Amino acid sequence: MCGIVGYIGKRNATPIIIEGLKRLEYRGYDSAGIALLTEEHLKVFKESGRITELERSLPTPKETFANIGIAHTRWATHGEPNKINAHPHVSDNGGIAVVHNGIVENYLNLRKELEKKGFQFVSDTDSEILAHLFEHFSKDEDDFTIAVQKALKLVEGTFGVAIINKNNPGKIVAARKGSPLILGIGENEFFVTSDVGATIIHTKQVIYLEDNEVVTLSEEGYDITTLNNESVEGIISEVDWDVSSVDKGEFDSFMLKEIFEQPISIENAFRGRLSEKLSTARLGGLNIRGDQLRKIKKIQIIACGTSWHAGLIGKHLIEKLARIPVEVEYASEYRYRNPIILEDTLVFVISQSGETADTLAALREAQAKGAMVLGITNTVGSTISRESDGGSYIHCGAEIGVASTKAFTSQVTVLTLLAVLLGRMHHMSPTKGLRFINELYKIPAKVQQILDQNDKIAKLPLPLKIPQMHSTLGVE
Repeated sequence: MCGIVGYIGKRNATPIIIEGLKRLEYRGYDSAGIALLTEEHLKVFKESGRITELERSLPTPKETFANIGIAHTRWATHGEPNKINAHPHVSDNGGIAVVHNGIVENYLNLRKELEKKGFQFVSDTDSEILAHLFEHFSKDEDDFTIAVQKALKLVEGTFGVAIINKNNPGKIVAARKGSPLILGIGENEFFVTSDVGATIIHTKQVIYLEDNEVVTLSEEGYDITTLNNESVEGIISEVDWDVSSVDKGEFDSFMLKEIFEQPISIENAFRGRLSEKLSTARLGGLNIRGDQLRKIKKIQIIACGTSWHAGLIGKHLIEKLARIPVEVEYASEYRYRNPIILEDTLVFVISQSGETADTLAALREAQAKGAMVLGITNTVGSTISRESDGGSYIHCGAEIGVASTKAFTSQVTVLTLLAVLLGRMHHMSPTKGLRFINELYKIPAKVQQILDQNDKIAKLPLPLKIPQMHSTLGVE
């Protein structure tokens, strides 16, 4: 749940980065830090606790003015949630600062090797390994980007990293493997972030980095390569959220705001996808012909968390309307076993962000077994949307609240469309199909009727005592 924000341009990086960190607070964290690079100095400030604590600890605006900076919010994994273990981590010579999302699985072996070479460790984290590793390779390599590439080839695990180096002025180097990292392209300025919501108020032009890609940013532009230093031309995507999506507006929380957005988000999920004439649904993005769909004998739905629960509802609907057997699998288990995928099996993966690591790994495993994999996601340009063979966007807009609301109901809406489509291809009559379509059209208004009673519901008294259930020999 950690967050990364970086900036390079002509403006003061500090307020831009701090603002970006605040937009990632919903992800949860226990410490925060920022590293700033000027022509002469690398300055690092870290605090445990809230971002407001970090802000209060910063010296004067003049002392924190810089055109380049990286920052991080950390959720403790290796080591306690304190100031020492907070990011950014700094190399032995004090010239390199790094922020890291992910886990370095072989950090103990790397630490032993670096300690033998004389490197001193001050934190209990796996992430500090990276700062020293970058310094080690930069000693014999004039091009710092190549030093980063060589270092990251030794890393087992996942990473989204952003690095600044006092001896590599005017640049940010960032890389990704298994942890989301996004390049934001502005007017003579660039951003790097783990979540597009952090920088959407500055630019909607983004490049979603692929695994094992490295980007070097300067005021003049950006250069993307692989870990093998092969040139890559990134694909620029347009974020389809507006600024209001990442603002609470009149609501006390993002979760409450998103609950009240459900009439619109549900309608957006089925808008333009229903055909009264044919009494069916249309999902053109599936990228699969009708005759291929008719031959499907089994469906697997793979997801995590809330998306998994949406999959359970999808199973019920598809089996009821289309009479096709459906298995709903935990992505975290699917990726580590040897799944059986028979011929004429269609696989769906569901992920709001399109970046869920377990779900992405399950997608790749299913494809390796020869399955056609379709994605149901919210984020245009996400890794799952790019790597799946087709699919459907839920179009619910940014969901900031950790507890999913509108994304869940939008996922269920798309799965309902899928069930109607498959049902009409098999056993569902035109009359029943049209009845389903007409009821779908009514759902946004029905949801709105419930939301309109919010003030009345809030005044209802809570039960003073919850009755306890007693069981004897399994009978309650």
